[in-house]
Amino acid sequence: MLGVTFADPWRFQANPEVYVLVAFLIAAYVYSIRVIGPRAVPHGEPIVTRTNIGCFVGAMALLFVASTWPIHQIGENYLYSVHMLQHMMLSYFMPPLVLLATPVWLMRLLVGTGRTYRIVKAMTKPVVAAVVFNLAVMVTHIPPVVNASVVSAPLHYSLHTLLVLTALLMWMPVVGPFHELRISDATKPIYLFLQSVVPTVPAGWLTFAEGVVYKHYDQPVRVWNLTVTDDQQLAGAIMKIGGSIFLWSLVVFYFFKRFATTWKEDNTYRRSPLTFDQVKSEFESSPAPPEKVS
Repeated sequence: MLGVTFADPWRFQANPEVYVLVAFLIAAYVYSIRVIGPRAVPHGEPIVTRTNIGCFVGAMALLFVASTWPIHQIGENYLYSVHMLQHMMLSYFMPPLVLLATPVWLMRLLVGTGRTYRIVKAMTKPVVAAVVFNLAVMVTHIPPVVNASVVSAPLHYSLHTLLVLTALLMWMPVVGPFHELRISDATKPIYLFLQSVVPTVPAGWLTFAEGVVYKHYDQPVRVWNLTVTDDQQLAGAIMKIGGSIFLWSLVVFYFFKRFATTWKEDNTYRRSPLTFDQVKSEFESSPAPPEKVS
């Protein structure tokens, strides 16, 4: 498929496998909260919240947009920068929404309390989750892997599945449904900041690489008149700047959530007024000063 000229990059192409996947996930979520939820949740407690539902809608929208025309077709055949945007949507933006959309009771039903839970607990330890996710990111940017995946649908979707699953592990310590597996708000800024460091390596490599890195994208038809070099540099910018802005925004959010909640009270000059009874009580409880001997 290398070097093939495509007549029209913007020609609509259906992705029925994605339509089926999204429809299945929506149906499974609705069934869970309508049928399973009332049996699993104690009476009087909410089965889902508006936040759960809103995050689920957002996650499904991102999955659909990232995996169908035109992003999928342009990213697979013409522009690696669009392919990079697709990966950002599937690994940075969608996974935290998936976790925030999942109620605790539903996650416990899916994972259980036995071996699967112990595996999840071990894999979502911050160091383990970060290493596994960033290793997957590095592997999916190796030129032979990229060139092979864009011409093989099974490999392409397998790599996307790997990226999403490892991203879910990486995000579990931050926004996972299991609160016992979450790290503290004081640690989250450090954890998320470190996640923005590793992508600097492939991003810098793409930005400053000489020549064509991914030969599959050296096509005669150029979308938006981007050269291969411009496309590679744009991909590096998306990976570094786009991912960093998103992660650093969360770093700032969790920093102020942790350290700014009591700042106003700790640094105010206003104090609660003392009453006459409080002053009188303090005087009565204080020992009398010793009498001076003349």
